[in-house]
Amino acid sequence: MQLNRRTLLAAGGGATVSAVLTAGPVRAAQPRPAKDATREAGQITDEDFDGLLSRAGTLLTGGAFDPADPDFATGLAALDDAADELWQTLDRGEERTALWPDLSPLTDPGNFGQSYTRLRTLATAWATPGTALSGRAETADALLRALRFAYDTAYHPTAPESGNWWFWEIGAPRALMDCCVLLRGRLAAADLADYLAVVDRFCPDADRRTNSPTLSETGANRTDKAVIVALRGLLGRDADKVAAARDALSDVRDAGRNSLFRYTTSGDGFYEDGSFVQHGEVAYTGSYGTVLLGGAAWLLSLLAGSPWAVTDPEVSVMYEAVERSFVPVVFDGLMMDAVRGRAVSRERAGDHRDGAAAVAAILLLATGAPAGPAGQWRSLVKGWLTRNRTTPFTSLADLPQLALAKAVLADRDIHAAPRTTGTFVFADMDRVVHRRPGWACTLSLSSKRISAYEAGNGENLHGWYTGDGMTYLYDGDDLGQYNDGFWPTVDPYRLPGTTVDTRPREDLGTGAGTSTYRPSNTVAGGAALDGRYGAAAMELIGAEGSSLRARKTWFLLDNTVVALGAGITAGDGYPVETVIDNRSLGAAGRNRLLVDGVPQRVEQGRAGAFGRARWAHIEGVGGYVLPGGTALRTLREERTGTWRAIDTGADTGGSTDPVTRRYLTLWLDHGPSPTDAGYAYVLLPGASAAATAVWSASRPVRIVANDATAQAVEDRRTGLTAVHFWGPGTAAGITASGPATVLVRRRGGRVSVAVADPGRTESSVTVRLPFAARAMARADDTVTLSPGRRPTLTVAVGGSRGHTHHAELVQ
Repeated sequence: MQLNRRTLLAAGGGATVSAVLTAGPVRAAQPRPAKDATREAGQITDEDFDGLLSRAGTLLTGGAFDPADPDFATGLAALDDAADELWQTLDRGEERTALWPDLSPLTDPGNFGQSYTRLRTLATAWATPGTALSGRAETADALLRALRFAYDTAYHPTAPESGNWWFWEIGAPRALMDCCVLLRGRLAAADLADYLAVVDRFCPDADRRTNSPTLSETGANRTDKAVIVALRGLLGRDADKVAAARDALSDVRDAGRNSLFRYTTSGDGFYEDGSFVQHGEVAYTGSYGTVLLGGAAWLLSLLAGSPWAVTDPEVSVMYEAVERSFVPVVFDGLMMDAVRGRAVSRERAGDHRDGAAAVAAILLLATGAPAGPAGQWRSLVKGWLTRNRTTPFTSLADLPQLALAKAVLADRDIHAAPRTTGTFVFADMDRVVHRRPGWACTLSLSSKRISAYEAGNGENLHGWYTGDGMTYLYDGDDLGQYNDGFWPTVDPYRLPGTTVDTRPREDLGTGAGTSTYRPSNTVAGGAALDGRYGAAAMELIGAEGSSLRARKTWFLLDNTVVALGAGITAGDGYPVETVIDNRSLGAAGRNRLLVDGVPQRVEQGRAGAFGRARWAHIEGVGGYVLPGGTALRTLREERTGTWRAIDTGADTGGSTDPVTRRYLTLWLDHGPSPTDAGYAYVLLPGASAAATAVWSASRPVRIVANDATAQAVEDRRTGLTAVHFWGPGTAAGITASGPATVLVRRRGGRVSVAVADPGRTESSVTVRLPFAARAMARADDTVTLSPGRRPTLTVAVGGSRGHTHHAELVQ
């Protein structure tokens, strides 16, 4: 049961059912400043330290459970298998130069970092009842010698920090402290003192980067370090250290500037709209965000009811983040790839595994949260766990996580919640999620604010176009689409929803450190109406030397996604393509493809060119409509790749084993160096072939504009009109004074309006409607109305960072 370095930290926590019952709720009061630590120390006894160390051990192992319980069998077997392999390959010889042959030399940060992680796995197995190594003196003695060897050889206070700082300041010290917690009854005092000293050297506090003391730690990194410092304090019986770890969550040192319990408006952390950003400009809810949530939940659970309990009332921000940040991007237990950053290239991660880490973090957080939200989260989790039969949580979770999940699944008073539905515009991280009962569509956008991709340390080598409007289509009946060998086998030049030129690209991020690419466009985002409909737009500016330009808009409706493109222009001589879909069919899929009702041959390598196609259908996926007919290209192919080709990271690098998957690709060819080209296509997720043909003939959603000024649709069934204005203009009878996304819906004498400025260039926007309105029933305080036969709304969009403004009018 191997996890990547980030998921390991996020998944490190958990609790037995008994620990859940005894932990108690987190108290709500004002945060105590660090200066109170001395006063606290005088009141603290050995029992306080011993009790929390025992709890920490329970959080790591799951505590007491019946090994014969079949509900724990999978997790126990996975731990046993992982530990047995590590035990058999651990070099226990006196002349050794490394702990494992594949992690030599041990002095390399990646090698000693991973060595400590492996030692933690062995220590966990030793401390867990029911494993082959449980309680064995030989195992404990070997672990103690291995920890001493690692310290003497590589990781000690006089070693100069080199290479990736993360191994020195987070990865190695966390695993080392976990090992010390698990082995504390056998650990010599002198050895413990040395190990605490090395933590004091490389992770003395959670507030600053040790190798760059002027750099304040933020987000997930701050959480990671707070856990390390807390464990170091408990092991060393240092009350001040434990208090400092607690206070780091609220950033008492810097008056809350980097508190994890506050919403941010720039940089790293949680935003009020549900966005989560790390590294200043990367949408990272599903990776760093999960680490932050998991680490905070772990520390809250560890310290609850103790003299160091977290009492900051703003901890409610963490509770709100579950609903705002995580629930929209978790689909039946998997984590959407659009918010996983460079982690998509990690073979041992995957959307289901990162989703399981988020689920576990939410369950752990629920142990100390108020009853209302905690009950709602458990209901959501029960729905996720019961619906996901593709990669069940039980096959991914460790024993503490299984204990929490078992309690939820066995509780008949907890009802499984249905899938989340709604439209979520995460303006602060350039992501849009549209969820219906049976499917979800997620858009990965980018701008001068949010990077198109992050790569580095050998990870995400082919992520060139993942932020150029990549469109993820999640089907409740196909939860393995992006988890089953997708990233090493998909054509990285043909990601769904993207418009790209076909010039060859070099691998990204092959050197040390991480880097990002931010395009220069301002428009990326959109607006949501009634929590059910949305429109999103992105001005595409080709990356790093490409002259490609395009204006792309998506309209997110009840059972339909309409994608429009205009102004597609390039002058580099390369063919430009817009990819409608690039669907993985798995290892042996033979899904039938229809084009205008005609079945296409099912053979690998089969390419098709259709001069005026009106619709297509992929069996088991859904329909694709090309309004008015257009030239369509298709390709059925078998692709082989390796995880190593997209990730060579020291601790995340993939295998060289070939992976083969079958794909069906549909795209539009704009030719070399197009000028003002465009496109229009419609996605009908889950629709039958017959329903697709009917939709194509009846066209219930009408495209009324698709040019460089405006892109607009009218949905006659729902009374919805949606427009993205690229500048001042009129479309579908609606007039806007400048660039804006506008949605208008008429029903029963009321008119709902949503307006946003995703480019963040305007101070105000006026929107004139083509029908009468006599009053405003309700509206945001940024909206004013001039009523009449052609009413005008004035929306103060300045400073709103692309968020949606709402109004409801009375006709």
